[in-house]
Amino acid sequence: MSEKINGVDMLESAQHLEKINSNFDIEAGAVRRRRGANTQLDDAAKILEEAGGHFEATPEDRKRILRMVDLWVCVPMCIVYCLQQFDKSSVNYASVFDLQAETGLVGSEYSWLGSCGYITQLLFQSTSAYALVFFPVKNWVCFNLAAWSIVTICTGAATNFAGLLTCRILLGVFEATVLPSFVLITQMWYTRRENSYRTIAYQISNGIAGMIGPLMAFGIGEATTSRPSAIRPYQGIFIFLGSVTLSFTPLIWWMLPNSPTTASFLRQGNDRLIALERIRENNTGTKTSKWNWDQFWETMKDPKTWLWFFMFIFVCIPNGGIGTFGGLITKGFGFNSFITIVMQIPTGCITILVLLCAIFITNRIKVRFIVICFLVVPVIGAAAGLVYLPRSNLAGLIGCYYTVWLISTLQPLMYAWSNLNAAGTTKRVVTISLIYVGQCIGNTIGPQVYLAREAPYYRTGLLTCIGSWCGLFITCVTMGLYLRYLNRKQERRRVSLGLPAKLEDMSIMSTDDAAAYRSSLSRRLREQGFDEIKLFEGAFDDMTDLENPIFMYVI
Repeated sequence: MSEKINGVDMLESAQHLEKINSNFDIEAGAVRRRRGANTQLDDAAKILEEAGGHFEATPEDRKRILRMVDLWVCVPMCIVYCLQQFDKSSVNYASVFDLQAETGLVGSEYSWLGSCGYITQLLFQSTSAYALVFFPVKNWVCFNLAAWSIVTICTGAATNFAGLLTCRILLGVFEATVLPSFVLITQMWYTRRENSYRTIAYQISNGIAGMIGPLMAFGIGEATTSRPSAIRPYQGIFIFLGSVTLSFTPLIWWMLPNSPTTASFLRQGNDRLIALERIRENNTGTKTSKWNWDQFWETMKDPKTWLWFFMFIFVCIPNGGIGTFGGLITKGFGFNSFITIVMQIPTGCITILVLLCAIFITNRIKVRFIVICFLVVPVIGAAAGLVYLPRSNLAGLIGCYYTVWLISTLQPLMYAWSNLNAAGTTKRVVTISLIYVGQCIGNTIGPQVYLAREAPYYRTGLLTCIGSWCGLFITCVTMGLYLRYLNRKQERRRVSLGLPAKLEDMSIMSTDDAAAYRSSLSRRLREQGFDEIKLFEGAFDDMTDLENPIFMYVI
């Protein structure tokens, strides 16, 4: 008896089965001719081709390789991200120990120390985009890691605005590539479900830095004020934190691999093939070393690109402002420098706990935009409390301040979401870069709306943050609805090719669930006369998400 799926008679005749397979081949070929993307095969595709085009990995092998990847890829990313946060936050810690008075900062000069680094990051985005395509990722990350640690150490020698500004500009130059690099590395190594957890893992290291950094700053401040010293507290903070970062550079160079195709820890048996086969279901490829202008222009025309762009502007205006002025806001509650710096420690705890809860819920309900919107609401209320509560209500102000720090979870969740919804090396790099441009714009604006004449209340800055979070809520809902529309469009496209419309995204399933679904799907497709391998044969062909009919958007 003939079976119909989505209105298509899959078993009508042998001729129809042949047509189904050939239609899929014709469409893939049309993409190759139209875009030229698939003439630039990933290194991964070449390795798999030598192995016969397909390699079947057991669930046990996949889990074993995942543990190895976590050790050699995720751990060094977490370390680097933590170190970057130390150096980035050093100016905030230094401000609590009278950086402004010691260096003669007046007016908006301190605000510019928070903004200038992001302006240079913005200017260097085109360089970073090209570098991530052409240079080995590990080499590029380690070069910048060593460079910005040296710059942080040198900041300790600055005694005026010009010296501090120069160092912060250089810090922005060398830190510009870290987050885009890590997004690309995560996409190369992990399935899309794993991607979310690992993106959150290295973002959680921000929370760890938020707990350890204030403790180190407290110790340095105590050591340089309680006994005679030629080094002022703010100088000691810069020198010590920069030295810590520099000392970790050799370890990161030794651990972090460039890609699954060259990783030295994948040397035994079929380990490299298993690592590549694991990520085939992403349909995003790994990395090709050629720039594709067709993918660039597709990215610029894609509405998703600009929704991400504005979402990151909205989330980073508050991040840049509160990240720079958080210490001064709490010091304005009436605390001294040491109590103020200790009060920053719970912000790291908040980041870690809320991120863990949020990513757990996200992967259970598999809808990301709802979780992000849910977190925005209490942040808006807490910021309003900081604006309107009287200074006599100390408990209320402290509670509002810590609630506002839920903002530290929004950006990591958005990165974990955005990097699941683009495919093609050039498109991913350009998307990441434009997201980072939006982040830089937001972080540049953020400190500027905290006016020195309004200290310690900073009403203009906090009201601007409230407006930004409202904008984030609206664009986040819009993105969720648009991705749902694109998935329906992909279903119609698969039907036109004779494929089942309702495919489930194995890349966001657990390993066991994915194995069970893969077995069920394979059996169902064989009954329909379709070769399952064809579903993923374009996974490493460097097709974009719009070119690949099998790609499924994560809502």
